[in-house]
Amino acid sequence: MAESGQPYRRWQPDGAYDAVVIGSGIGGLGVAALLAGRAGKRALVLERHATKAGGFTHIFKRKGFEWDVGLHYVGEVHRPDSTIRRLFDEITGGRLDWQPMGDVYDTVVVGEERFEYVAGRDSWRQRMHDCFPAEIKAVDRYLDLVTETVRGARSYFGAKALPGPAAAVAGPFMRRGFLKHASRTVAEVLDELTDDALLKTVLTAQYGDYGLTPKHASFGIHAMVVNHYLRGAGYPVGGSGRIAAEIIPEIEKTGGEVVVGAEVAEILMERGRAVGVTMADGREIRAPLVISDAGVPNTVRTLLPPDAPGRRALASVLTRVPPSTSHICLYVGLDATDQELGLGTSNLWVFPGTGHDAMVDRYLDDPSSPIPLTYISFPSAKDPDFQNRCPGKATIEVVSIAPYGWFSRWEESVWQKRGEDYELVKDRLTVRLLEVLGREVPQVAGRITHTELSTPLSTRHFGSYSEGEIYGLEHTPERFKTNRLRPKSPVPGLWLTGQDVCTAGIAGALYGGVLCGSAILGKNLMKG
Repeated sequence: MAESGQPYRRWQPDGAYDAVVIGSGIGGLGVAALLAGRAGKRALVLERHATKAGGFTHIFKRKGFEWDVGLHYVGEVHRPDSTIRRLFDEITGGRLDWQPMGDVYDTVVVGEERFEYVAGRDSWRQRMHDCFPAEIKAVDRYLDLVTETVRGARSYFGAKALPGPAAAVAGPFMRRGFLKHASRTVAEVLDELTDDALLKTVLTAQYGDYGLTPKHASFGIHAMVVNHYLRGAGYPVGGSGRIAAEIIPEIEKTGGEVVVGAEVAEILMERGRAVGVTMADGREIRAPLVISDAGVPNTVRTLLPPDAPGRRALASVLTRVPPSTSHICLYVGLDATDQELGLGTSNLWVFPGTGHDAMVDRYLDDPSSPIPLTYISFPSAKDPDFQNRCPGKATIEVVSIAPYGWFSRWEESVWQKRGEDYELVKDRLTVRLLEVLGREVPQVAGRITHTELSTPLSTRHFGSYSEGEIYGLEHTPERFKTNRLRPKSPVPGLWLTGQDVCTAGIAGALYGGVLCGSAILGKNLMKG
């Protein structure tokens, strides 16, 4: 067993597989592990990345440093009794440890003011009461709406796993409660609660966790993200790369395999049904179950033959729900430890002022205007094992918004050989992000020894997302109104997993795997 999967160039199929899974994000690995553990099924997971499985959970190393590429924290996973922790324990054999991030998991910076998100619903509520004493009723009503929306989400997503006849009968009723709120935008809901611009900015500070500003985002995704973190958050001990490393053995227990450097060219169709995949080198791999963790856009536009039955129905989603936002991330390496520098575990959400939509619109029209959102994460401070791997060092990640269009003229260029103009753009963005970092975390001055900027083209290259999107399809009200984003796709024999089946992020993608496994096996895998 290899921690990140075995290389395709040396791999030879060993018998028949019960399922072939395209993509090794947490949705793909998760459903493969669940099918193995709950039904003894032998799954083959195929990952295009040359060396690493795990999707946005993998890590990369450079000059003695190590960074995660997508996981910054996971809500409630530090609590052994939480649903998300029980799921992770199941698919990792209980071998993955999680480090709590402490009482303050997010710090919101608006101009010169700071506000803390404190773990625990009552503590969070009280902190907002203290910060906004004139808006106590608005805060309380907001939390009530979050709770009500999340309660409705359980049956909404449960309906996705029902077989066709049951879904037709019970689905509309099961979706109704959630859609009451999810069919509205965050801005519409908050505008009815308060006129306080600062409060609205603070309450929606986590919009970067789903990639849409309040005027465009569904209140459904907002409520689920807020609720996900209300009781605090954790980080995997040993770094996010440990997730795939601990899931793979569970897949292998039933003879399954995870193979990297394995590029799928097309989903193999016979007699109007998905029966396997054709690899880039022409090899055909067949299995009774074909599961895509590649996202709906990739599945429709790249993997499915144009004449595949049901393809048009699945493609219709893309006319109403576009891909989500893209981003830039500055990876920072320091020549001192977190303890020496006094770096904490709380993430920083930094905004130049109030009104997320106006700030983003201004920035997109004039990129020289203040950066509307800067997210600063301290992965080395969150991981108690980091010093064992990178002694005497610390790392920071600085993330911000960046539309794909800024970089699209280089999309046909080769990674690390995109030209001087591209590097100049990266240099300018690096300087701006370092300015924000230096202002908010001044103790890093003089201790930075390495910086490296990823762009949407980096996400396109390593993650196969055509527009560098990081959260699958946009989480608009329209996304939740459609009934086409289900594990059982309109294409006969093809199943879907990951973010597009459920919601954004590591937890959302894992729950997408749970829904997919539940639909395939005909039972609720959320239950033990």
